[in-house]
Amino acid sequence: MKNKKSLSYYFIGGVLTVLALLAIALLISMNSVSSIAENEEGEEFPQSYKIVSPIVPGYLEFAGEKIPTENFEVFERMDREFISNTYYHSATLLALKRAARWFPVIEPILKKNNIPDDFKYLCVAESNMENVVSPAGATGFWQFMKEAGEKYGLEINSQIDERYDVQKSTEAACKYLKDSYEIFGNWTLSAASYNMGQDGIELQMERQKAKKYFNLVLNSETSRFVARIVAIKYILQNPEVYGYDIKEEEKYKPLEYYEVKLDSSISDFADYAKSLGTNYFILKMYNPWLRDNYLSNKNKIIYMIKLPTEGSIEIIKDWFFKIG
Repeated sequence: MKNKKSLSYYFIGGVLTVLALLAIALLISMNSVSSIAENEEGEEFPQSYKIVSPIVPGYLEFAGEKIPTENFEVFERMDREFISNTYYHSATLLALKRAARWFPVIEPILKKNNIPDDFKYLCVAESNMENVVSPAGATGFWQFMKEAGEKYGLEINSQIDERYDVQKSTEAACKYLKDSYEIFGNWTLSAASYNMGQDGIELQMERQKAKKYFNLVLNSETSRFVARIVAIKYILQNPEVYGYDIKEEEKYKPLEYYEVKLDSSISDFADYAKSLGTNYFILKMYNPWLRDNYLSNKNKIIYMIKLPTEGSIEIIKDWFFKIG
C-alpha cells in the first residue's frame, strides 16, 4: 500500500508539472503573437530590418538603350536581378568598396576607347572587380580565356599573364566590345556576346530570325547577364535606396604608385623587390600579372613595374618588413 501511495503522488506531481509547463508555453506563445501584431500595426522590427521587394525603377537603360520592361517577362527578369543583387549583401558591399578604387582606373580607359561608361558594371558582373579564375579558366577582372586574351593583345604565359593587369585587360575588353558593336550595331547585344561569344549570339539571331537581345531565347546565364549588369548599375549608383549605408571612409582608396622600367631578366623577384626598397609581397600585390618568382626576358621587352608611392601604404610596409 505504501508503495502504491508513493506512485500516486509521483504521478499527480508529474501531471501538475506538465500542466505548469503547458501554461508557461501558452503565455510565451500569446506574447509572441501579441508582439507580431504590434509589428504589423507599425512598430519597428528589430534593427529596423524588413525583407521587402527592392525598387525596380520605372525606366531602365543600358548604354543609352532602353530596357523594354513593359514586356512582363523582361520586367520579371530585371526584378529577379534586383532582388538577387540587393540581398547578396557580401558581394554588393564589396563591390561598393572596390568601386572607389577601380572605377577611376577603368572609366578613363572606356572613355578613351569610346565605350559607354556603363560597361564598368559588366566588369562587376564578371568578377566583382577581383582577379579570380573561373572553373573554365577565364581569368582576371574581365574574365578572358587564354585564346581571347591573346587575340586582343595580352601576353599570357607561365611567367607573365596580363589578364591580371587591370589597365591592360580593360584595354583588351574595349577592343572586344568595339568588334562586337561593329557586328551587332548595339551595345546590349555586344554585352550579351561578352558572355556567350560573338559566334553564339550570331547563330541564335540567324536561327531565331531576331535582331534584338530581348527577343532572343538564350541559355539561362546569357539571358540573365544583361539584366544583372543593369541591376548592379542602379544598385551601385543608388546604394542607400537598396539599404546600403556605407561611409566614404569605408571605401577602398585608389592605389598610389609610380612606375619603373624593367627590360632585363630577373632571377629572383624577392631580391629584385629588396633592391627597390620594398618586398616580394608588395611587389606582387601591385603587379599581380607577374606570375612566377623569376622572369626570362630574353627579348628585352620593356615592362612597367608599379611600386607604392612613398607613404601610401607605410603601415603595411612596416609590418611586413618587421616579419621579413
